[in-house]
Amino acid sequence: MPPQLFGLLIIAFFVIFFFSNAIRILREYERGVVFRLGRLIGAKGPGLILLIPVIDKMVRIDLRTITYDIPPQDVITRDNVSVKVNAVLYFRTIDPVKAVVNVANFFEATNQIAQTTLRSILGQFELDELLVNREKINEQLQIVIDQQTEPWGVKVSTVEVKNVDLPVEMTRAIARQAEAERERRAKVIHAEGEFQASAKLAEAAKVIGGTPQTLQLRYLQTLTEIAVEKNSTIIFPIPIDLLSPFLEKAKKAELPGA
Repeated sequence: MPPQLFGLLIIAFFVIFFFSNAIRILREYERGVVFRLGRLIGAKGPGLILLIPVIDKMVRIDLRTITYDIPPQDVITRDNVSVKVNAVLYFRTIDPVKAVVNVANFFEATNQIAQTTLRSILGQFELDELLVNREKINEQLQIVIDQQTEPWGVKVSTVEVKNVDLPVEMTRAIARQAEAERERRAKVIHAEGEFQASAKLAEAAKVIGGTPQTLQLRYLQTLTEIAVEKNSTIIFPIPIDLLSPFLEKAKKAELPGA
């Protein structure tokens, strides 16, 4: 090989090596934290980034929201009930420099702090509150975790409690409690219906007592309703008020000189 060609190959190799280590392309959702000889230069990107080979080192950081499924945690509630709770965590990096400089692994650190916070916060609530007040618990978890991850440049946007696994004995107890509550409501509704019906009957009795003719009309209406059934014999007392006019005429006819 001629010496000139060998020299050109060496030059071409160094040129390719230089550009391959000097040029970085970052996407819109990425940032590069650059260190020069170990000293922090700052965050760069997105787009084309030029580095000095061997001297500059870059750490690529993704700024998109990360979804992390917190594994089931053993939690003892305030009323001493042992449950397993898992949740989902949404967070993203808002300060790439802090995420690289202030913590060794911001992803793992955020996961660990989320697990410990989940156990400590849920332990402050009773079981009924844990099953009912999900929104309040989620909000409190988000505030506490976000405060702890703020020095790392991590923003926790949402924490959602997914499942609360109860022991079998507690599930049966809750079922019995729900059944007793439904029976109680049914009895209360029945009692309220009886009370309202008795109140209406009392009002009807007052009306009938003030106007005796309404009682007679009620007798006639009852006869009409019963007469629909033709397969039975009905003995119904006739009110004496209906016969009063005829009795008075009979008495007058018996009097002398009438």
